[in-house]
Amino acid sequence: MTFTIQDVLIAADDAYTTVDVQVVDGKIAAIAPDLEVIGTAFNGTNKLLLPGFFNAHTHSSEMWQRGIMSAFPLELWLAELYDFAPLDTEKVYLSALGTAVETLLSGGTSVVDHLVLIPELELETIATAVRAYKEVGIRAFIAPLIQDESMTAGIPSGESAKTHEPYFRSTSATLAIIEEATRQFHRPDEGVYILVAPTGIQLCTDALFEGCIELSDRYNLCRHSHLLETKAQEKLAQEKYGCTAVEHLKRIGYLSDRTTLAHCVWLNDADIDIMAETQSTVVHNPLSNLRLGSGIAPILKYRQAGVNVTFGCDGASSNDSQDLLEAIKIGSILHNVTDSDYQHWITPQQAVEMASLGGAKGLNLADKLGSLTVGKQADLVLYDLTHLSLLPRTDPIGLLVLGRPHNVVDSAWVNGKQIVANGKVTTINVDELRQELFNRSQWETKRISESVAQIEAHYRTIMGL
Repeated sequence: MTFTIQDVLIAADDAYTTVDVQVVDGKIAAIAPDLEVIGTAFNGTNKLLLPGFFNAHTHSSEMWQRGIMSAFPLELWLAELYDFAPLDTEKVYLSALGTAVETLLSGGTSVVDHLVLIPELELETIATAVRAYKEVGIRAFIAPLIQDESMTAGIPSGESAKTHEPYFRSTSATLAIIEEATRQFHRPDEGVYILVAPTGIQLCTDALFEGCIELSDRYNLCRHSHLLETKAQEKLAQEKYGCTAVEHLKRIGYLSDRTTLAHCVWLNDADIDIMAETQSTVVHNPLSNLRLGSGIAPILKYRQAGVNVTFGCDGASSNDSQDLLEAIKIGSILHNVTDSDYQHWITPQQAVEMASLGGAKGLNLADKLGSLTVGKQADLVLYDLTHLSLLPRTDPIGLLVLGRPHNVVDSAWVNGKQIVANGKVTTINVDELRQELFNRSQWETKRISESVAQIEAHYRTIMGL
């Protein structure tokens, strides 16, 4: 936990400088040229040091269905997902390990896992994910995914009067699970955080949101949800509330400076003003938005309005990867086609700040994480600038964000503890993990979802297809 990185490149005011970085007791103690070596010495020559990125929205257990999900919009995609998603705690464990490893090896030192819970084994599911993330050593923000309405409630009714099966677990029982999870597992000093995380307005009552607000306030927990991922959800909000989802969430008090909201594709200008006013954070998930045809989130408008934005991979069956650098690249250059004024486009340096400090701000940790600042916790990533995919030498951050970097993470530390060395995760046996993921799966082809067959006609009607 005490070490010195020597002769390493860092970004400084649109340029780069070579410095030494001292870390003492897990915190950055000094950044300057020619410092005395304290603790272990690491050679930073021809390497770039950045603060660790945040994979600020994912669903780890979706790993088991990546590469096979049909080309559906979200509402039908979810129906298929849950038809073929029987989980056990061992699968939860392995997929959390895999999510952590892939995040680390693409520059992320923190992950927000909107964790799918196994019915009747909710606390066991959370405990299993906690165990996996602690073994790897990544900073883990576990956001148990909760709802209190059945899946069909997530699709607008249109002109038909539809009734929905009651959800199998009561609102009060769900809130009790989250409170108990907080008591058992919320350990920020150990790098494990519990978030309140209703899935979104499409499957949650106001009672669930309000219960989460109360828990958030009482235990000082951050809040996380999906928000207006699809056009259908925009229609549903008008049906449920007679106003936009953002207006409604503001009215009930869910939006705040410790609220992160994934997707945010279908917001209007008034909604964006509310997001800025409440200091809520948008988590941009460009790859899943494209994969599911959800749309292109108005990220440049958010930034111009002063809304904090960061990046997420989303689950590995709506993105099919946990490559954070890929999400950052697509999430940056995608918006060059949404605004012809190139002065608004996201630069590589801005993208890096969004991925690091932007994530820290959303989780109320900007004073502790997200930048190379003396006094902050040492969540650091060292990139090998001699790697073929980062050559020839031009702008190191430009190469990292705009190129196709592959296996370029040399080292990573979380809270000053090294968990990646020489390009390999050192805390777990990744070869054994690969073998387990291989053994517990099989090659598959297209599947037929009974749930999709039941709802597809109605979905196509209300969406005008």
